Amino acid sequence: MSTGTNQPQQPPAAPPPATDPVLLLVLGIVIALVLGATLYLCLAHPSLTGPIGAVCGVASALIAALAVAFALRRR
Repeated sequence: MSTGTNQPQQPPAAPPPATDPVLLLVLGIVIALVLGATLYLCLAHPSLTGPIGAVCGVASALIAALAVAFALRRR
């Protein structure tokens, strides 16, 4: 005779999602608005295309470096 009680096994709780869907939606909207404003400035004021391109190049390098640092930190 077994001394334990027969309790049903419960599956392990699912881990919480890594990102919130609302946060992703807001982030997507903000990115679309920033890109749209940048496109408007480049089309309406062609003289700003060079400086905007330079800023975007530096910003993309910084974002890539921060993404790598953040990914390595989570390990």
